[in-house]
Amino acid sequence: MAGFITRSGALGPFVSATTHTVPVASRLVAPSVVVPKEKPIVFVPGRNSSIDGSGAAMVTSGIGISARSHQRRFAHTDVKVPDFGGYKKEDTYRTQEGAREGSKLFSYMMVGGALGGPMVYGGKSMVTKFVASMAAAADVRALAKIEVKLDEIPEGKNMIFSWRGKPLFVRNRTQEEIDTVREVGMAELRDPAKDEDRVQQDNWLILIGICTHLGCVPIANSGDFGGYYCPCHGSHYDASGRIRKGPAPENLEIPEYKIEDDLLIVG
Repeated sequence: MAGFITRSGALGPFVSATTHTVPVASRLVAPSVVVPKEKPIVFVPGRNSSIDGSGAAMVTSGIGISARSHQRRFAHTDVKVPDFGGYKKEDTYRTQEGAREGSKLFSYMMVGGALGGPMVYGGKSMVTKFVASMAAAADVRALAKIEVKLDEIPEGKNMIFSWRGKPLFVRNRTQEEIDTVREVGMAELRDPAKDEDRVQQDNWLILIGICTHLGCVPIANSGDFGGYYCPCHGSHYDASGRIRKGPAPENLEIPEYKIEDDLLIVG
């Protein structure tokens, strides 16, 4: 049988009645204790609590304690945490240090993935705008190539065109001019160059009309050699554009061009 001890609440709202059941064999009887509701329960071994064999405190009576005997309070230390070890990578989460390193790696990957894309796109846009700002203007690109109809230039005449902001000389040479420049020996030239290497077709001479001395524009069909003459400092060129007399150190420059039928394409 079990013994029952009943406390009656004679003090109104400050005292509550509690029924406690204990085994007959232990004969553990808790004396009546008046505890105000606004004060916490003080665990006193032998009065309203006891110690079990494992050393844990067991509440046997008091406010808020049910009729079940030998209830234990562990301050929530008795709550078991689930083991998620089976869901973790063994090579990364074997140790506590490995867990921390794996967490850092995951964080770095998330930050890199979230910020890496916008940063790469922004860098690409900046580089594209920078390269575009260094490109030539539309009017310059429009003159990157020039086409000249050769059948409109009479024999023995030199025509001047504008190409990339520079004067372009296009000369239709006579056979006499061709023979004269090809009879000149290389030892007589300051900047030796064969006439055959300076033209694609014998009668058509294509030059950039800028003096190699100080950048002046020579006059065609003049000078001591019947080619070009720079009046600024007295440089004389022959009908192949080679320097023959004066301070200019080099021959007149030949641009990149090609001739298709009667059409000259420069650039």
